[in-house]
Amino acid sequence: MEAFAVTDNVLQLVTFTLGTEEYAIDILRVQEINRMTDITIVPNAPPFVEGVVNLRGKVIPVVSLRKKFEIEDRASDESSRVMIVDLQGVTIGLIVDAVSEVLRVSSDIVESTPPMSSNIDTEFIYGIAKLNDRLIILLDIDKMLDRTSVGSLF
Repeated sequence: MEAFAVTDNVLQLVTFTLGTEEYAIDILRVQEINRMTDITIVPNAPPFVEGVVNLRGKVIPVVSLRKKFEIEDRASDESSRVMIVDLQGVTIGLIVDAVSEVLRVSSDIVESTPPMSSNIDTEFIYGIAKLNDRLIILLDIDKMLDRTSVGSLF
C-alpha cells in the first residue's frame, strides 16, 4: 500500500504534534480521532505499546509514538489524542500530543528526507513538506509499525 494517496497532485494529510515537531499521515489511513481513554496494560508487550482499549466492542492495540520515536515521555493532558488508523488492514491507536489540522498540500512541496533530519529513523519518513514557515514530517505508518513490531497483539 502506498504511504500517501495523491489525487490531482494533492496530498490530504492529518497533522499532529509530538513535542515541538509537526508530523502528518495520509488522511485516508485515519478512521477517527479520540480523546485519551483508559488503556489496559498488556504484559510482555513491546515498550512502545501502551496496551489495548475497547473501541465499540473491538479490542485494539495502542502505541505511544513518543516511545516509538524515543522522544522524552510526558503525561497525557487535555490536548492528547488517540488517532485510530488502519495499519495493513488492522485497526490500531496512535497516541499523539495533539492533532493539529487537516491539510491539502501540493505534492510538489514534498522533498525527500535528508539524512539525519530528525531523531526518527529516516526509513519511516515519506518526505518533508515545506509549507510557508513550517516543516511537516510525513510518516509512512506501514514502515513505522508493522504486525511484527507490535507483536502478538494482532
